[in-house]
Amino acid sequence: MASKGNIALNEGIPTIEDAFVVIVKTDWNSDIVNELEKGAKKVLKKSGIKIKSITVPGAFEIPFAVKQHANLSKAKADAYITLGTIIQGDTPHFDFVCKAVTDGVLQLNLSLDAPVIFGVLTVLNEQQAQERIGGKHGHKGAEAAITAIKMIALKRSFK
Repeated sequence: MASKGNIALNEGIPTIEDAFVVIVKTDWNSDIVNELEKGAKKVLKKSGIKIKSITVPGAFEIPFAVKQHANLSKAKADAYITLGTIIQGDTPHFDFVCKAVTDGVLQLNLSLDAPVIFGVLTVLNEQQAQERIGGKHGHKGAEAAITAIKMIALKRSFK
């Protein structure tokens, strides 16, 4: 059961300088995903972080876009935030897409030099998604941005 976010996540948000975050978001379920992006951007802008958004058709394509940006872009990201919404339907497609994007983000975290934050909603219905974009379960886009900031600070602490 989901709670109203991680209260401790909002505590001790570090100040970081000269950071660049790339948001990779889906076009699918754009009404929900755009709200996730707004929440993430609000937190990142408040922290003075530069942001670039990349849009892909669906969640399955998120890992490809992150990998290509990391490998080919001259502007190196300090972190990536993945945003999407996968809503269960009547077929096993939901399970396959959820597993693929989750495994893809995990592999990116193990292979890239920048953290990749999982901000993809995997929900049973649209109401559950709405509850996670500022409803009773908090704002998962904002939480993803806070996680990115904390991970950038953690990585920088190792130097």
